[in-house]
Amino acid sequence: MTSHSNTTLLMSETTVKFADGKAFNKMFSAGTRWLERAVPEINAINVFPVPDGDTGTNMLLTMRSAVEEADTLANPNESVGVIARSMAYGALMGARGNSGVILSQFWRGFADGLEGKDTLDGASLALALSNATATAYGGLVHPVEGTILTVLRTAAEAATSAAQHEDSNLTDVLECAVQAARETVASTPELLPVLKEAGVVDAGAQGLYVLLDGALSSLNGRDEGPKSIGPDLVAVQIEPLHHSTPTTTQVEVPYGYCTNFVLQSKSLDVERISRKLRNKGQSLVVSANGSSEATVVRVHLHTFKPGEVIAFAGRMGTLHQIEIHNMDDQYEEFIRLQRSRTPQVDTAIITIASGDGLFDVFNSLGATIVVPGGQSMNPSVRQILQAVDLAPSDQVILLPNNKNIILTAGQVESLAEKNVHLVPSRTIPQGIAALLAFNYDLSAEDNAKAMTEAVQCVTTIEIARAVRKSEMNGTKIRKGQFIAIQNDKELIGAGDELAGVVLEALDRVGSAEAELVTLYWGAEVDTLTAQSVRDQVHERYGIEVELVNGGQPHYDFIISVE
Repeated sequence: MTSHSNTTLLMSETTVKFADGKAFNKMFSAGTRWLERAVPEINAINVFPVPDGDTGTNMLLTMRSAVEEADTLANPNESVGVIARSMAYGALMGARGNSGVILSQFWRGFADGLEGKDTLDGASLALALSNATATAYGGLVHPVEGTILTVLRTAAEAATSAAQHEDSNLTDVLECAVQAARETVASTPELLPVLKEAGVVDAGAQGLYVLLDGALSSLNGRDEGPKSIGPDLVAVQIEPLHHSTPTTTQVEVPYGYCTNFVLQSKSLDVERISRKLRNKGQSLVVSANGSSEATVVRVHLHTFKPGEVIAFAGRMGTLHQIEIHNMDDQYEEFIRLQRSRTPQVDTAIITIASGDGLFDVFNSLGATIVVPGGQSMNPSVRQILQAVDLAPSDQVILLPNNKNIILTAGQVESLAEKNVHLVPSRTIPQGIAALLAFNYDLSAEDNAKAMTEAVQCVTTIEIARAVRKSEMNGTKIRKGQFIAIQNDKELIGAGDELAGVVLEALDRVGSAEAELVTLYWGAEVDTLTAQSVRDQVHERYGIEVELVNGGQPHYDFIISVE
């Protein structure tokens, strides 16, 4: 093994031969900062043109957890191997969404490759990337090319090739890996037709490239920020169509810091304030004492960078009543509150949802704990594990209710001391169907099997507004149109009228033979509109139609067809 150097970097002219633990930590801290700056662009890379892209956010939160875990090490001069292992644990516990879980698998393999290493040189970097590739591919049942996996593989191959040169150094090897990653990201639309049709690259692939490029910047002193792959391949930044996303009255989804303040000035442009803050966090609410021009504006936002938000607002006027709260603390309190109200049970059911109405639905159907989260707000492994630990039973059934949370929930099975059974519900209606199939007379294992079968018996339709123009399955979509997505997989309708798109989608899934249609209306749909859509559905099909105020963000309607 190579012994620790007295300096953080051992340099030969303008290149770095190897990095010790401090430099290694600095590399990926820089990569995380670059990832943070690229989050809006990465989130905008979404195949379906709906305002729910969260890949960049999930990768950032996963990396933040990794870096924060490494920062807790008692010895700041630890070896590269020890730091990498610490980052791997932090990434696992902080993993959110599919991209976050894959990134945590990257770190597990990367740490395996650096086991026992004091320093990082070109050869050990190549080995670590190769190990990371094998672990990430091995962690998925059906790995798909044209994604983050392909970028990781080609980066590892380029690093391995570069490391074989006698005069290779850490900078050279990482530069080759980053260049290969960049070129592969640009080629992902050729590997996945759905990306090419949507006119985007793979979001997770771009996220990994930005992370590696940021790490490289730490070595060569470059700090101009992450580079775009190209305007023709990267989707434009999404601008939400509405001024704000209303917050819930019962619980707020944990996301960074809950930031509240009052801004006062002679003349405030409410639309400009809303526009500037939309991409700085979630759950934005801007209320004013006037219409487009106001003298007093109250702002509520969940953000990871409250300082930036306060600084931005301070340039426009005088700030009053500033309040900043850590949402992680509120999350734990919310889970503990649910636990305190629940008696011991034979089998606890933990489900994931967002929206006051959906919280009520799951509670009324017997869910033990409802973890706040869903589309664009995926809970972490640590948060789901907390809920499992607090559940009043040693037998737990997990209902993720979102395709991007299934992998995260799957990590909890091996980490929990309790017996955890995952029912892979991909949508809210599937989760509700699973709960309805629960039988108190059956064991947790038998219930999990029955609930898994039940999720296959319901069809889900999600209605949202398109946030950009796009084309899918030969259908051209204009920004602002309503679109319908079946089972989170297929576009089945698009148009300018909400009711018209709902009826078109229901026609496509054969609702004439259905027994029941349930309409869960979202946070931005008023009661009269929801009732009108229900009446039109009943008139068209003559079947039972239930109307439920779900209060969910992003989707005007989530529809269950049984």
